Amino acid sequence: MEEELIIQIVSIVNTLVSWVAAGAIMFGGVVPYIPQYRHIRRSQNAEGFSTYVCLMLLVANILRILFRFGRYYETPLLWQSIIMICTMLVMLNLCTDVRSANEINTKRRAFIDFDWNYFWSWSHFLDYVQCVLAFTMVAAYITYILLDSAVYVEALGFLAVFTEAMLGSPQLYCNYHNKSTEGMSIKMVLMWTSGDTFKTAYFLLTQAPVQFWTCGLLQVCVDVAILFQVYYYSRYPQKPVSHAVTHTSSAKAL
Repeated sequence: MEEELIIQIVSIVNTLVSWVAAGAIMFGGVVPYIPQYRHIRRSQNAEGFSTYVCLMLLVANILRILFRFGRYYETPLLWQSIIMICTMLVMLNLCTDVRSANEINTKRRAFIDFDWNYFWSWSHFLDYVQCVLAFTMVAAYITYILLDSAVYVEALGFLAVFTEAMLGSPQLYCNYHNKSTEGMSIKMVLMWTSGDTFKTAYFLLTQAPVQFWTCGLLQVCVDVAILFQVYYYSRYPQKPVSHAVTHTSSAKAL
């Protein structure tokens, strides 16, 4: 009886741990954007957040969903992509409304203008939705045609996770260019690092496709490199500290 009880307890604990891990995977990626959303909504200023964050995450997660048609992976990862897409659309809607309200130039810039000078800088949220739908349809059509090609499927999966893995690279370059990390949220970088580490471990433990954990490791390396910049530029300042710092935003969003 005791052995059966212990087995049941272990089984229950394992199930609970699996549920918690799945929940963290599905919703953990959107957590850093909650304070950003609240800040923009409160201040009515979206200049500190780059909408290219949304572009990269939308592309990465749309491609990841299409990748599942050719290569199965865990369902929580699929829901993670769906939740992230919804989150980025919400962020885009807020940023577009705020910037439209604060913009002096009233000339409308639309997706159907096909003007590359204003790509991803359109005046209305609907234009972003049109772009996302157009990209999704084209990518889905190409995937449908080439779904039997193992090379295409593997390349699709790699492109999806590689795009997401490089989200920290703009901040890394920005810090290097400015020779300073002033204006960057260190707490946010620590949150990225812990989240990316957990995600990579989850990929390894669930035996996710090799593209997932390889790019997860790359993402952790970028995060660690940014943390090293924090240490290096604080220990060895490269320029005088300025109080009139322009608050830059990384591709992960501060």
